[in-house]
Amino acid sequence: MEIIDSGRFRPAPDGSAHYAEHLSVPALSFGTYSLPAGRTDDQSPHLQDEVYVVTRGRARFTSGGRTVDVGPGSSLFVPAREEHRFHDITEDLVALVFFAPAYSGVPGPAEPA
Repeated sequence: MEIIDSGRFRPAPDGSAHYAEHLSVPALSFGTYSLPAGRTDDQSPHLQDEVYVVTRGRARFTSGGRTVDVGPGSSLFVPAREEHRFHDITEDLVALVFFAPAYSGVPGPAEPA
């Protein structure tokens, strides 16, 4: 068993978004994603399905042509290769991120036209 502190805000040294992986096995990986208030989320689509669970902060999230307000307790599913991002971040944001299969670190291609 491993106990993981997944709720702390951890921006990158330059104050930008930060992803910290905590667990990776072939079928699944898990990490935390921290985004400072006022910053832009510039991630690219991934090759894996993804679930976010917001544990701290407030923002808006756009994926699949839909935009929603998110805050602590919001859960979001993003299918592989779908464009998505957090934006209008009004409070430092922390989200638990689950990838299936495990995150490879390689961005996926955009959805085919």
